[in-house]
Amino acid sequence: MGYRFELVGKIGSMALIRPEDQDMNYNIFSRLGTELKPGMIWVTSGATEIGRLDYMKRTGCELCGDPEQDKADYSAQGQAVLMQTYRQFVPPEYGIRQILVEHTHFNDPEKREHIRTLLERAARQKTIPIVNYNDPVSDEENRKMELSARRKQGEEVHECVDNDETASVIARLVRAKTLVLMTSTEGIYRVPGDPSTLVRDVIGRDPEELESQVRALQESCVGASRAGANGARAKLEYALECAREGTTVIIGHARHRISDLTEGRVPCTRIGLRD
Repeated sequence: MGYRFELVGKIGSMALIRPEDQDMNYNIFSRLGTELKPGMIWVTSGATEIGRLDYMKRTGCELCGDPEQDKADYSAQGQAVLMQTYRQFVPPEYGIRQILVEHTHFNDPEKREHIRTLLERAARQKTIPIVNYNDPVSDEENRKMELSARRKQGEEVHECVDNDETASVIARLVRAKTLVLMTSTEGIYRVPGDPSTLVRDVIGRDPEELESQVRALQESCVGASRAGANGARAKLEYALECAREGTTVIIGHARHRISDLTEGRVPCTRIGLRD
């Protein structure tokens, strides 16, 4: 059955920056660096926003062209800064490997298997894969046409522009024991924006009961942390896909340590099947 990863983790864009300072949150990178190790796969957002901040620092202005082209340009610039920053904080005895993916890598069986074996080799070679969607070369119109054609053929398709989905697809691919989705909230709130309504556990006796609980919770989930994000409802959808197959999904704030989230020492939302 191949190597089974202990953990796939993902961090969102807004968790990696300090909006009030228009800068990266180096404390987050430092904390992550002390915990990332071989046997984990790390999915990172942030390239577009960090690229925008880097461009502004160097030029004193923002790009003002076609929005899709600007996003591609920012992302290409931000990828370099992201990897440089992770490398700065991950212990030097561990290698890190940038893996840029697109939807085609997960919708095509041969490409999917190539990604799986690439990730397994990284674990065995004491390196940490750092994964991001390859925005600079992604074309929305072509992507949607391809996905539409696959859907018409009755195929299950993955778009993966949202890195929550990317992390979920990867966790299923490598049969990860745990999927951690780090965000800018403590988890899923029953009342959007109200931390006192944090849902700590969504646990089912079987996949059917779990899905029923998730569907009910989705009814109260609206809104997102930023323009273009899909929000809590989509996050729950991606979490459900993993949890149904035996992966425990934890959604929590990026200010917490990975180990504190996985071991239940801090508030978070835990989704999975009952042991």
